[in-house]
Amino acid sequence: MTETPGPKPSVLFVCVHNAGRSQMAAAWLTHLAGGRVEVRSAGSAPGDAVNPAAVEAMKEVGIDISDAAPKILTSDAVRESDVCVTMGCGDTCPVFPGKRYLDWKLADPAGQGVEAVRPIRDEIRALVEGLIEEIAPEAGA
Repeated sequence: MTETPGPKPSVLFVCVHNAGRSQMAAAWLTHLAGGRVEVRSAGSAPGDAVNPAAVEAMKEVGIDISDAAPKILTSDAVRESDVCVTMGCGDTCPVFPGKRYLDWKLADPAGQGVEAVRPIRDEIRALVEGLIEEIAPEAGA
């Protein structure tokens, strides 16, 4: 008898401009979770476009975020998410009971070249891999 999977866990990544760290985190989670997690990202003061160095750094690992667009953080996005991850940028999410809140201390890639963004990208990947293990481990893993 196979277990009936429950609803997919959902994760919201938040940083001020939703143009670098949160976009890379959302892309990693989408890529690595294989559809097991619902992914959102947003910012309290969204930028005009995703950081070109973040786009380039992700392209180097085969993930295209060139079509991503910064989005405004809403209470609904938080309410609809199981886990809310801020990216060490002093942003605050509306707090709702029963939600899990994490703050990942990450350097800000804004204004940095791709060389400076690569280690941030790799640190985000490691954090996302740990999060997947916690909230959506592979069946039989």
